[in-house]
Amino acid sequence: MAAAEAADTQLMLGVGLIEKDTNGEVLWVWCYPSTTATLRGLLLRKCCLTADSSLLHPFVFGQYRRTWFYITTVGVPDSSVLKKVTHFSIVLTAKDFNPEKYAAFTRILCRMYLRHGSPVKMMESYIAVLTKGICQTEENGSFLSKDFDARKAYLAGPIKDIVSQFGMETVILYTAMMLRKRIVVYHPSIEVVQEFTRTLPALVWHRQDWTTLHSYVHLSADELEALQMCTGYIAGFTDLEVSNRLDLYDVFVNLADGEITIAPLAKEAMLMGKLHKEIGQLIVQSAEDPEKSDGQVIKDISLKTRELLTNLASLANPSGDGEKPALDLEVLKQKRFPPATENFLYHLAAAEHMLKIPETGSATLPL
Repeated sequence: MAAAEAADTQLMLGVGLIEKDTNGEVLWVWCYPSTTATLRGLLLRKCCLTADSSLLHPFVFGQYRRTWFYITTVGVPDSSVLKKVTHFSIVLTAKDFNPEKYAAFTRILCRMYLRHGSPVKMMESYIAVLTKGICQTEENGSFLSKDFDARKAYLAGPIKDIVSQFGMETVILYTAMMLRKRIVVYHPSIEVVQEFTRTLPALVWHRQDWTTLHSYVHLSADELEALQMCTGYIAGFTDLEVSNRLDLYDVFVNLADGEITIAPLAKEAMLMGKLHKEIGQLIVQSAEDPEKSDGQVIKDISLKTRELLTNLASLANPSGDGEKPALDLEVLKQKRFPPATENFLYHLAAAEHMLKIPETGSATLPL
């Protein structure tokens, strides 16, 4: 138990403070411990204080090169001791995906700064959580790390809302996730983008991998370079210009228009057939059941995925050394599946690292 708590408290990487003063200047004021100029620049870009719009985003989160960032922004009331500050953002960086946990902690830190006007109290609370997993204050509330289980964060996405919006087309998202494709999601509201994108990794629950999630990306060179180093990802944007960047996505989701588009170069791998229709119907029927929660819908999809992977493994040859079974393309062709099913199983085997690579020559993609 103690070991588990120690592991949990070691997930935070740093805390920072960004202020907007009465002259409209936005400054990186303080951080603990020190951070790089690159990360500071990125976090200044992510906090809404540097945007031209006066619209405040109370809480945003995202990932950059395996570092998660969580930013809470508040306005300063006239009653505060912060007389020369109009707004400020508290930034937390961490190793783990858990928006609810870090939203709760940054809100406590915000209340502390509004009350005391000094980062000292914030640093004390940060170190307390870092070392003990808990901070307790009478006036600003209490925070306990172990109250925020990672699994709850994984299940918090509104999968039923997504299926309600896209219906049978949800199977395109499922297929893209299963095949580790690049998904770009657009909406002018970052809050909408974040709620949608955070849900997609749950479509492939057997992986429980949220490192593919990049929920808040700008069209800046450093961010795009980091993104393109990933083999598959979910990337959220609020700039519609991303729709013209065909080099960034296999599947483009325009949430504002309710449209999903498959990029030309991805159409072969994303070919839909009878199997996809069956999976799509299962997803829709489960999501439309008023008795089922989002978590139960995710479980239904996961059971279908497990069945699919079991069938795939039955087609493969056992490997030595305890490795995954390897699927031979020639064996797959002998089964005479419909072309779309054969194509999907081939690409799925590749995505699950179950594809046998011929010793001579190269495998020909099924058409």
